[in-house]
Amino acid sequence: MNGATAAATTGGDAGAPVVRDAEVPRSERGPAPPRVVVTYGFWLFLLSDIVMFAAFFAAFAVLRHQVADGPDGRALFDRDKVLVETGCLLLSSYACALFSLAIDRKARVASHAMGLLTLLLGAAFLALELSEFASMLAHGAGPQRSAFLSAFFGLVGLHGLHVGVGMLWLIVLLLQIATSGFTPRVVRRLLCFSLFWHALDIVWIGVFTIVYLGAFS
Repeated sequence: MNGATAAATTGGDAGAPVVRDAEVPRSERGPAPPRVVVTYGFWLFLLSDIVMFAAFFAAFAVLRHQVADGPDGRALFDRDKVLVETGCLLLSSYACALFSLAIDRKARVASHAMGLLTLLLGAAFLALELSEFASMLAHGAGPQRSAFLSAFFGLVGLHGLHVGVGMLWLIVLLLQIATSGFTPRVVRRLLCFSLFWHALDIVWIGVFTIVYLGAFS
């Protein structure tokens, strides 16, 4: 068997099906299995996202005291509401972990239940964050009021945007489980979503510590 023929087949048995390179998606070709390739690529995406968040954290650290004679974090932040927000997001991360375990077991009912719980807790977190923004804007504490508020809305708003995108992604994944089942491609997407959601949880811990707790230190 010459090299061209070997590249076009998957085995040496006469009765084995022939799989040509053109039939395999270009993104899934290579010596590594698709799960490894997809996971590696998604980790690169997450690292680039973390670098972007790091830039916003750095900007906030520099501008946190530039209030331009306006209100600072101590005057604006409601610690009780922020604690509830944090609890919702941490619980959603726990539900997401149970979601991943249900996916590994191919348990359709448990997967839908944990996925919906993750979605509901994420929605609760986002609703509380939007209500905080609305309250601040109603009191004239918008991003144009001071450099501190610009940095605050930029950092916290960027995280909230990621949570909103993650919720839309989760809805699509739940619909794919309902229609397609646990195909290898759907399972890979669910794994990527789990990594993304846990990464948002880690970023929020940084936001909670630096932005909110830092305002009362």
